[in-house]
Amino acid sequence: MIKTTVYLPEELELRLDAESAARGVSKADLIRQGIAMLLDSSTRPKKSRALPVFNSGRPMNAEDMDDEIYAHIKERSGRR
Repeated sequence: MIKTTVYLPEELELRLDAESAARGVSKADLIRQGIAMLLDSSTRPKKSRALPVFNSGRPMNAEDMDDEIYAHIKERSGRR
């Protein structure tokens, strides 16, 4: 794990202490759970990678484009 320092307002610290005692878990566990819940429920759009662009110098139909894309994917997966 990586250690991170978080500054909390006094009221939030008191509430965290009380919740920690009531649940019988550490404050660190509660903080990790809260962060995980926030990130898991995020509706922020995920960044998607751009599709590769091929310039063959000639127009391609959909089937030819599929073949080029699959060949590119196969080539890249072989490099890993």
